[in-house]
Amino acid sequence: MVHIGCPQFVGGARRAAPLRFPEPGPDADRADAKPAQRRVGGGGPCRPRRRCGSQRRGRSSSQVGVVLSAVFLAYLGQTTLNPVIAPLSREVGLAEWQVGLTISVAAVMVVLTSQSWGRRSQSWGRKPVLVAALGICATTMALFALIAALGVGGALSGTPLFCLFVLTRGLVFGAALAAIMPTAQAYVADVTSNEEERVRGMAGVGASQGMASIAGALVGGLLSGISLMVSVDMVPVFLLAGLLVVLVALHREEGAELVAEPTHVRPSDPRVWPFLVAGFGMFTSLGLIQVVTGFLVQDRLRLDANTTGLVTGGALLAAGVGMVLAQSIIVPRSKWSPPTLLRVGSFTGAVGFALLAVNGGAALLIVAVTVIGAGVGIAMPGYTAGPTLLMSREEQGGLAGLIGATNGLTYVVSPTAGTAMYGISPILPIVAGGVILALVLVFVLVHRSFRRAPAEAAGAAGAAGGGAG
Repeated sequence: MVHIGCPQFVGGARRAAPLRFPEPGPDADRADAKPAQRRVGGGGPCRPRRRCGSQRRGRSSSQVGVVLSAVFLAYLGQTTLNPVIAPLSREVGLAEWQVGLTISVAAVMVVLTSQSWGRRSQSWGRKPVLVAALGICATTMALFALIAALGVGGALSGTPLFCLFVLTRGLVFGAALAAIMPTAQAYVADVTSNEEERVRGMAGVGASQGMASIAGALVGGLLSGISLMVSVDMVPVFLLAGLLVVLVALHREEGAELVAEPTHVRPSDPRVWPFLVAGFGMFTSLGLIQVVTGFLVQDRLRLDANTTGLVTGGALLAAGVGMVLAQSIIVPRSKWSPPTLLRVGSFTGAVGFALLAVNGGAALLIVAVTVIGAGVGIAMPGYTAGPTLLMSREEQGGLAGLIGATNGLTYVVSPTAGTAMYGISPILPIVAGGVILALVLVFVLVHRSFRRAPAEAAGAAGAAGGGAG
């Protein structure tokens, strides 16, 4: 029987010790570890950590592929729209800032709902959360496709069209999509036990999202060569496919595998906030140029709307390739610690921004975004896995939601800021993104939190973690 409340701090006990990222050893179940808690629905005390964790992982690891498939299909739906959103906005008569604001509204909803989704994934179970999220996403994007078709045909325009874009692609879609990554990340944290497994698992989640970026850029770009609306119409189809996969293949957890009252994790928790600062900077820099890539392609290369969608798809495809190669090859083979991943990734991304600042034609642009994608791909598992090594099982859902909220927060401001900067000068969002990544690099090089072992940080922050609920 699997119980909740099994201690998950690396090393078992809450004490400060100058260790260097140790692997779990035979002292994981020491007598001074956190007292056993009661499982959901009553019953006896939890068994020692290794047996509890191994039984839960044995029953759950076979479902990781289903959860990663849901991540892939959800983000395939989202990223299929990316290559065409800029030319589509111009076709229906919306300004650049209106597209940026629509995406920022979606990010606001991610910020507001991610922690709740992350905790619900532990208390309700993964399947109910994913079914609800994917069902809402598919329905909303079907409505968005209809609204976009009316806009292209001239039946809708101006303020009513803009408001409907914000309502569908912004408010509702953003709130529903916010559930996907916290659910997947909390699940990986639940079925892995040491640093290497955790980093590899989080890299798998990121690689699924990266592969979706590749496929979405490819599908969206190619279909836009036929018509922008063909790409838009495929978005709800992919989301519906993800919903069907979850309905058919994902098992519901047993009651004993759920966490009755997941712990709320505060952003100020000393085990967490340095990683959040690094992640915030990383995704802010990415968000500054992600939306303007389509405008950059169209203006630098002087292309029409359909060709812009095709070339932008190729550029986003290159970024996705860089990200997937980093997370599927570089990260697992390097076996770098989370701080090292953050340092190498932020440096690589800054180099990519420097290349993007040079107007050297389509080839250099694609090389630049590939390097940026690789940098983000290297850094992301360090950002997502690092703090999970310091938290108990009851905190993993709240932490995953907090990471999702931090990612969403970057997109509250960065798309609008990026498009506004682009309106002033096309070089401004590129320079700003590069400077931010350089500052992230300096931060992870000098801040003491990135030089301490997880066991030390967990022990030093024990009191703060206990008060985070």
